[in-house]
Amino acid sequence: MWREGVFTLKALVNYDEKPGSVELREVDSPVPGPGQVLIKVEATGVCGSDIHIWKGPVSWKMKRPLTMGHEYAGSIVEVGPGVTLWHAGDRVTGETAAEICGRCVYCRTGNYNLCPERKGYGALYDGSMAEYMVVREGILHRIPEELTFVEAALTEPSAVAFNAVYVKSKVVPGDFVVVIGPGTIGLMALQMVKLSSPLKTIMVGLSKDEVRMGISSSFGADQLIYSDREDAVELVKKYVDGHGADLVVDAVGLAATIDLSLKIVRPNGQITKIGWDPNPFEGSIDTLVAKAATMQGSFSHTWTTWERVLSLAAKKKLDRSPMFKTFTMSEWHEAFKSMDNLSLAKAVLIP
Repeated sequence: MWREGVFTLKALVNYDEKPGSVELREVDSPVPGPGQVLIKVEATGVCGSDIHIWKGPVSWKMKRPLTMGHEYAGSIVEVGPGVTLWHAGDRVTGETAAEICGRCVYCRTGNYNLCPERKGYGALYDGSMAEYMVVREGILHRIPEELTFVEAALTEPSAVAFNAVYVKSKVVPGDFVVVIGPGTIGLMALQMVKLSSPLKTIMVGLSKDEVRMGISSSFGADQLIYSDREDAVELVKKYVDGHGADLVVDAVGLAATIDLSLKIVRPNGQITKIGWDPNPFEGSIDTLVAKAATMQGSFSHTWTTWERVLSLAAKKKLDRSPMFKTFTMSEWHEAFKSMDNLSLAKAVLIP
């Protein structure tokens, strides 16, 4: 064992549901239990959900006080009882399902991301915005030699996008695809779509998204539409073939983007919703019926998705470099503000 006794470490903690209830605190070091490993965190991404937690309140269940973060990469420093496949020094990244029941139909069929007893890091289980974290061995993935810790920490949002585009959706070469929302997930969804050789891709955003819309262009978006100053419905029809998009990826999820998705999807087309919004949708979805279109949600990811994304990144099929900037843990407030004011698409915290 690499240490003796319990020591304290720095962690970014959400301690109340009130806005702004986040601070760096000294917390007790976690101890790996059976089937778990202790990781020295070398990089952790800041997710849009972390910004929502900081600004508060949120619509999902939270345990407080709680160490935030769920996008991580680091090195194993200690293995718990029963762990034989992993060793101290292994470079790893991992999924977000900190705990699952292992018994339900979803766990038994490999869809453990939908387990009703699932506890996610940074929500119901202490997460990665700390010097060390505990991870169960079943969700660990080895980091390819070609990837840095920072690049590996970006696997989680990439896997969310892969799941939405290739697992939940049916996208084929030659499709017309529209992505709504140039946030981290939307930008990664755009990159995933480009791998399928679409005929045309369109990114829809707002005037305040200027920086991230520019990144969309660098990622290969054929057209940019600013929906607060242009008629997005007419422009989509103009830029494609007059019938609408084969696939609409809604990475925002607000009532307005649901309505827009219904208007721009073509007959027999698909809408895949990734973005969250706790407010009720009060519009009509009769358009979905009239167009015989398909609409589905997409949540999280699974083992296979992660392995594919890591392989794509190692082979330089994905380029996340224009998206992110690194900050030290003590600079977390600046990192959060940079994402909140949209001057930065992605922040990554490092020791």
